[in-house]
Amino acid sequence: MGPLGRCSIMPRAQKPGRALWLALLLIGAAPAPDKVTPPLSGDIVPTHDPVLIREGDRYYAYSTGQRGRVPLVARRSPDLIQWTALPSPLAAIPGWALAAVPGARDIWAPDISRVGGRYWLYYSVSTFGKQRSVIGLATAATLDPASPHYGWRDEGMVVASQEGGAFNAIDPAFARDRQGGQWLAFGSFWDGIQLVRLDPRTGKPASGTKIRTIARRAAGESEGGGNAIEAPFIVDHGGWYWLIVSFDRCCRGVKSSYHLRVGRARSIEGPYRDREGRAMLDGGGTVLLQAGATDRYRGPGHAGVLRDRDGRDYLIHHAYDAEADGASTLRIARLRWDSQGWPFVEGEAS
Repeated sequence: MGPLGRCSIMPRAQKPGRALWLALLLIGAAPAPDKVTPPLSGDIVPTHDPVLIREGDRYYAYSTGQRGRVPLVARRSPDLIQWTALPSPLAAIPGWALAAVPGARDIWAPDISRVGGRYWLYYSVSTFGKQRSVIGLATAATLDPASPHYGWRDEGMVVASQEGGAFNAIDPAFARDRQGGQWLAFGSFWDGIQLVRLDPRTGKPASGTKIRTIARRAAGESEGGGNAIEAPFIVDHGGWYWLIVSFDRCCRGVKSSYHLRVGRARSIEGPYRDREGRAMLDGGGTVLLQAGATDRYRGPGHAGVLRDRDGRDYLIHHAYDAEADGASTLRIARLRWDSQGWPFVEGEAS
């Protein structure tokens, strides 16, 4: 959360009604249809920087805290449609993080993965537009607050940045390579998107590893100046690693120019290139999701991807609702792959 191809939508009259949708669920249909889902409902506003995971028969979403009221937002759904609030995984910003980033009010941009027998939740602590930031890690045996095994353990600092440094330590995203290696992508503005190899025992940077830049904006191409790129997420599909990032400016309601771009590489370390072959280190990136001036949901960005058990891919992100005074809203869509192997967004609930 820094300072920061439109999808095809089925006509409203063709969408399945909620009663029919629930009936299909009761007779054992998959949790989401092939194309368009009913509109999301329940606790979906406000949402910034969401990520999605499944445990058992329920889905969990985590996102940036709510301006000093909830340190980190957690939600749960049985079907990717109806969402209910859960307690924050962390009751407060950890003391070590507050000491490192005085004035921080919320925990930002979490990422959640299952690693071994525990869930790893990376998070960031910063203040808006500043480079003094930290990424931390918390772990838990289960995501279900009702389980007797529930409880989060803070593991401390993973990466830090300071004013005047090369990068900004926010927006973490865990990734695995095909050889079993573990990595953390992160970054917002400054020198762009970073990647570091992790020690699988600790979830922190491996000894002797170097942090490397894998994507940035080209000089003079970023809207309003500055290196307006952030919020990486890496997906392994079809023999390629796909790097999804957010371009331009978030957090301006319906005036947000935020949108998603993507590139691919054979190695998780890059080089990532877009569909035209332009390097993402030189401002490349093929548009994945971008709103038009008359669309209801503007500024879609900060995405995560869940590959569900049935092989379906879902793109979770936030966008600003023009019919609700620009409220930042949870959004989920199918992520599909075209005949050339490139991703596209289909069936975003409206």
